[in-house]
Amino acid sequence: MKRIGLLALAVTLLILTSISGTAMTAEPLKIGYSDWPGWVAWDVAIQKGFFKEEGVDVAFSWFEYGPSMDAFTASKIDAVLVTNGDALVTGANGRVSTAIVLNDFSNGNDMIVAKPGIASIKDLKGKKIGLEINLVENLLFVKALEASGMAESDVKIVNVPTNETPQALAAGGVDAIAAWYPVSGQALKQVAGSKALFTSSNLPGLIYDGLYVGRESLAARRADWLKVAKVWFKTVAYINDPKTHDEAVKIMAARVQVTPADYEKSLKGTSLLDLAGNLKAYTKGDGLDSVYGSSKTADAFNVKQAVYKKAQEIDTYFDSSIVNDIKAGK
Repeated sequence: MKRIGLLALAVTLLILTSISGTAMTAEPLKIGYSDWPGWVAWDVAIQKGFFKEEGVDVAFSWFEYGPSMDAFTASKIDAVLVTNGDALVTGANGRVSTAIVLNDFSNGNDMIVAKPGIASIKDLKGKKIGLEINLVENLLFVKALEASGMAESDVKIVNVPTNETPQALAAGGVDAIAAWYPVSGQALKQVAGSKALFTSSNLPGLIYDGLYVGRESLAARRADWLKVAKVWFKTVAYINDPKTHDEAVKIMAARVQVTPADYEKSLKGTSLLDLAGNLKAYTKGDGLDSVYGSSKTADAFNVKQAVYKKAQEIDTYFDSSIVNDIKAGK
């Protein structure tokens, strides 16, 4: 009996060692992000060691926006930081995902910028507009036209990669562009006398930005993704705290190699979402104050533009359970 007991103990220790070893050697969660204030904010968490404090291993990879979605579709990363509308595009045409936490909604940083002499959206009739077709700025521009009683047929849309739009405007190849920060800001600087005719502040909630996780990764490692979400709320608190705000801005500015003073300006056009903000946005509704209503708008646009043929099941792209678990203290 003694030998059997010792054998049982040895087997138990071997199993526990194996489990521990597996946990210790688990792959880091791979996350792709790009240059947008609500995503650059994650650098604060990286630099301040918030992930280590929560006990979760992550590996962030820096991309241009489009390539970040390509990397996610190719399963090179576990999650990607994208807009709600573009997550639908990625899901319909490649790999589906679920947003476990919302970083922000754009409140001015997405812009329609026109050359000197053009004072309103209506002045764009018959003019050329440079933007990246079927991405989020295309949606913003269509909504700007609708708000002015115009249609796409009233203008000529030219497909220009977002990062190249300032050069296109400066060279005179187009009369206006649609771009997000920092590109929109670059255009305003490069083209003297240029003007923002319409911004996301005219339609707050049209564009939500979030952490979209591959569904297989979310199912396999939900506990780790819960920790990542907790890190986000800690990060927002650190940025919003007057005592640590300047340090946070300095970290974010360093990531994109601009001055803290310049980066401070960009934060005004991005409404970071804390826990309360997430709970509100995750409440189902048809308006833009709900990520569900906002995504229905984006989905309708994508189908109309033939980005994909069939309307997406919006509810499957969002999982509020993690945010609710955090609210419950889990």
